[in-house]
Amino acid sequence: MSKPIDVALIGGGIMSATLGTLLQRLEPGWSISIFESLGDIAQESSNPWNNAGTGHSALCELNYTPEKNGQIDVSKAIEVNEQFQVSRQFWSYLVDEGALPDPKAFINEVPHMSFVWGEKNVDYLRRRFDALKDHPLFAGMEYSEDAKVIRSWAPLLIPGRRKDQPIAATRIAAGTDVDFGALTRLLVGAMTDKGAKLKTDHRVIGLKRTKDGLWKIRIRHEIGGTVLEVTARFVFVGAGGGALNLLQKSGIPEIKGFGGFPISGEFLRTDDPEVVAQHAAKVYGKASVGAPPMSVPHLDTRVVNGQASLLFGPYAGFSTKYLKKGSLLDLFQALRPHNISTFLGAGLKNLDLVKYLVGEVFASRAKKIRALQEFAPNAKGSDWRLITAGQRVQVMKKDANGKAVIQFGTEVVSAADGSIAGLLGASPGASTAVPIMLTLAEKCFPDKIAEWTPKLTEMVPSYGATVGADEKVAAATLGRTAAALQIQP
Repeated sequence: MSKPIDVALIGGGIMSATLGTLLQRLEPGWSISIFESLGDIAQESSNPWNNAGTGHSALCELNYTPEKNGQIDVSKAIEVNEQFQVSRQFWSYLVDEGALPDPKAFINEVPHMSFVWGEKNVDYLRRRFDALKDHPLFAGMEYSEDAKVIRSWAPLLIPGRRKDQPIAATRIAAGTDVDFGALTRLLVGAMTDKGAKLKTDHRVIGLKRTKDGLWKIRIRHEIGGTVLEVTARFVFVGAGGGALNLLQKSGIPEIKGFGGFPISGEFLRTDDPEVVAQHAAKVYGKASVGAPPMSVPHLDTRVVNGQASLLFGPYAGFSTKYLKKGSLLDLFQALRPHNISTFLGAGLKNLDLVKYLVGEVFASRAKKIRALQEFAPNAKGSDWRLITAGQRVQVMKKDANGKAVIQFGTEVVSAADGSIAGLLGASPGASTAVPIMLTLAEKCFPDKIAEWTPKLTEMVPSYGATVGADEKVAAATLGRTAAALQIQP
C-alpha cells in the first residue's frame, strides 16, 4: 500500500472544503485528499439551488427566537450570529491572503427581513425587535407596521393584501446572500493549488481501523467499478446525509444510538426579470404549526453566477433518501440493533411532524402557489416553477434522560482518540461551517491547539472570545470583514 495520507476528507461539500482549508494553513506539510462520490463537488446541500444561502446570522429567521413563558428567547439568535461572524472573519482572511480573490463570486449584499401578519404574530415580532435592537450584532435593525414602509423594503409583499390585515416587518440592510457552491469550489481550488488531491467519482464503501491506529479506506471508482484502498491518519466524514452510514461502517462506539430523520423539500423559483426586479431581500415568516424549523417559509433573493433569481419555500416532505442523489434504501440501511429504539421512539414522539411532512408530499401545485400568495398576494403561478431542494437529515439521538429525540441542528461525532470524526445534521450548517470545523479541530487535535492558537487567532481574531459582548469590538469586526468582503457593514 502507498504511504498513508495525513487527512482524508470524505465528501466534496462546504464542510470538507472548510476543514481542509483550515488544516492546510495550520499544518502546511500535511497531505490532504478529498474523495467525492459524484462527478463534481458541491452537488448536494452545498449547491446554491439546494439551500437558501441565507448566511444564517439569525437576523431574520424567527425559529431562532422562540417565545418561552411569555418572553422572547434571543439566546440562540445571538449564538448563531456569533458563529456567522467567525465564518466572516475567516473568509475575510482568505480574501486578504488572495485565496478568495473576488468575494462577489460567493457573497453579496441582500437585506434580511422578517414579515408576519395577524395581531398575535405582529405582537410577537414587535417584542422580538425590542429584545434584539440594542444588541451590537443586530445594530441597524428597523421595525415597521406601516404598509408603505414595508412596500418600500419589499414591494411584492403588499399589493393585493387586505388593507385591514395587521402586518409587521423587521429589516437589516446589511444581510447577505451566500453561494456555498461557489465558495466550496473556490476553497477546493485553492487547496489543490497548494497540493491537496481531489478525487471525484470516488465512493467510499468501507472504513476500518488498522492495528497501528490508521484508517483503511475502501473506495470504488464509479467509472469502471475499480476498488482501491488507501490509508489515512485522520478521516473526516463530511458526506452530508451519507455521514451516518459511513460512521456506522467505521465501527466507532460513539456513533451507537444515532439515527437520521430525512426531510425532503421543494422550492418555487422564478428567473423572470420583471418579477425579480420587484424583490431584493430575504424575507422569513413564521413556520406552520407542526412544521420543522428548517421549513420556515421564506421569499429569497438568490445570486448565483452574478444572476439574481427568487426562491420561495421550502415545501417540506418525507423521503427515505439521505441524499438528493441517494437511494430510497438509505434510511433502512441505517437501521442497527443499537438505534432501532431511537428511530421508533423519535418517530412516535413526532407523529405530528411525520403527518405534516407526508401531507406536504401530496400537496398540489395550487396549494403551493397559495402559500406563495400569502407572502406575495399578486404572484402568478405561471411565473414560477418547482425545483427540488437538497435533502436534510436531522439528528436522531437519546437525550440526557435516555429519551429518543429529533435534534434540529448539527453535531460532531468523533472517536475517542480523535482519529475520525463526522458531521451529522443540518441547519444552520453551511453558514457556520468555520466555527463547526474549529470545534472539530479542538476535539480531534487537542494536543495541537496550543501550538495552533497564534495562527488561529490570525485567521479568526475573535478565536476563543466573542464579538457581540463589546459594542466597539462588534462594530470594528463587522466593519473590517464587510470591507474585505465588499459588503455593507
